[in-house]
Amino acid sequence: MNDWASILPLVILVVAFLVLVIRPARANRRQFQQLQSTLTPGQHVMLASGIFGEIVTIGDETIELRIAPEVVVTVNRHAVSRVIGSEPTSEPGTDV
Repeated sequence: MNDWASILPLVILVVAFLVLVIRPARANRRQFQQLQSTLTPGQHVMLASGIFGEIVTIGDETIELRIAPEVVVTVNRHAVSRVIGSEPTSEPGTDV
């Protein structure tokens, strides 16, 4: 009985670590992989740095992103952090 009492805190720590750290990290990784597999040209995306643009072409490791008319940059594919549902109706700082 005394052996179980000394091991119980360690078991609780391991279970807490699994529930609070490992499972959410695994879910985030799965969500990121799903995002990467669904990228297509023409989608509006946001990079991890906060730059918005439209995907022009997709390679194995890179994408070409149009960030302004006639301005296309090549970035690492993993820099895409989210897909934007619809294009904003006006540019920030402009009056409509």
